[in-house]
Amino acid sequence: MGSLQVLILVMIFGCFEPIADGLGVNWGTLANHPLPSKTVVQLLKDNGIKKVKLFDADSGSLNALAGSGLEVMVAIPNKLLGMMTDYATAQKWVNRNVTGYNFNGGVNIKYVAVGNEPFLTSYNGSFLNVTLPALQNIQKALNEAGVGSTIKATVPLNADVYNGSLPSAGRFRTDISDLMTQIVTFLDQSGAPFMVNIYPFLSLHDNVGFPFEYTFFDNTGNTVTDNGVVYTNVFDANYDTLVSALKAVNFGSMEIIVGEVGWPTDGDIYAKAANAQRFYAGLMKKLASNTGTPLRPNQYIEMYLFGLIDEDAKSVDPGNFERHWGVLKYDGQPKFNMDLTGQGRSVTLVPAKGVEYQSKTWCLLNPKAQNNMTALANNINYACTYADCTSLGYGSTCNGLDSSGNASYAFNAYFQVQSQIDGSCDFEGLATVTAEDPSTNGCNFTIQIVLDDSFGFRVTVPVHVVLLHVLVSVFLVMIW
Repeated sequence: MGSLQVLILVMIFGCFEPIADGLGVNWGTLANHPLPSKTVVQLLKDNGIKKVKLFDADSGSLNALAGSGLEVMVAIPNKLLGMMTDYATAQKWVNRNVTGYNFNGGVNIKYVAVGNEPFLTSYNGSFLNVTLPALQNIQKALNEAGVGSTIKATVPLNADVYNGSLPSAGRFRTDISDLMTQIVTFLDQSGAPFMVNIYPFLSLHDNVGFPFEYTFFDNTGNTVTDNGVVYTNVFDANYDTLVSALKAVNFGSMEIIVGEVGWPTDGDIYAKAANAQRFYAGLMKKLASNTGTPLRPNQYIEMYLFGLIDEDAKSVDPGNFERHWGVLKYDGQPKFNMDLTGQGRSVTLVPAKGVEYQSKTWCLLNPKAQNNMTALANNINYACTYADCTSLGYGSTCNGLDSSGNASYAFNAYFQVQSQIDGSCDFEGLATVTAEDPSTNGCNFTIQIVLDDSFGFRVTVPVHVVLLHVLVSVFLVMIW
């Protein structure tokens, strides 16, 4: 082979360095205009990502994953846990959503996530009595279907199921200690891993005075010393607190998978693309080097980034940043440099291909309209109920807009979600359509992607969510 041919091959394939071992991503689909499932699967493959975690068992996603070879984790939403306490129902779920895809050229399912953070204190114990029976029934159904040796059921848990003043003092939360011990015992018996979601960003967001630098892996500031062991970042400290909690119930060597870890890019003063880029750079380097943690040094850690793509219809509890966790924008385009190999190269993720956008038309506040304060407030409130206005909040990317810009942003967000249909840019005569892009540096007035016909519906935020946006509209009117 000649030198020119070698050079061409390097140019074509040189970017396809193997990504860090153990790396997967969460693929959430709570978007008003989600990317087509086949586009997402191709996006995963283009970036060398071989593991994907779902939040349901949606047939569209699974059909797109069929034949891809990607390792898949399907999920049972919390709202179905009660139903899974009936074994016949659990069997039907497994037959339909797991073994139904277990064929040559099917879906490579490895895990079933039973619920998602079901023991959050904010749920007030709603799932305490159903999670373990559901877990047991799903694993039993997997076993009886003949796939239990290769497909394991587990429960993705929030890091609030354990606590400790120091990592070595980690224990399961006192109110669920017995239940957690039962779950861990069952996981050990079935050969399944413990799955935990760890979010350094939330440590910063939820705790006033939490040291900013301690959330990053290249921290040169605050450290924590525990019996002579120095912790330089909160991820390691959190992970080892779990290790200690497991050890306290005699399962100190149990496999741990990090089901979710990430950093949002908007919706909060700390949710910035620059912070996300820094966080992921450190995380990828750590993952690639298999450094492990102080209590589990030099070990491979399997983890799933949260998330792949922004979800503009996601709940805004516990904050506006919930809709901005994606390492990619709503249209599958990169937000910042990110090297999944952990080598620190100045590269971006491979973007989604063949994305089809709506026409370059925006909906803005009509400068000629008479500004009725009550009508304006009501219409902004309506727009932000059915579209995403979280970028207007304090510390967010569009927080610097003037009053007209705020109203225009809200109107345009609704207009795009409604696929620019006739009548969706009126707002009692307060809005008008334009072909001139109103975007500014740092604040993008979105043009949505064309809604894929295969979805067959338009996702809208439920009416009761209006209360979550009242503060936004009040703020906009106050500064008007």
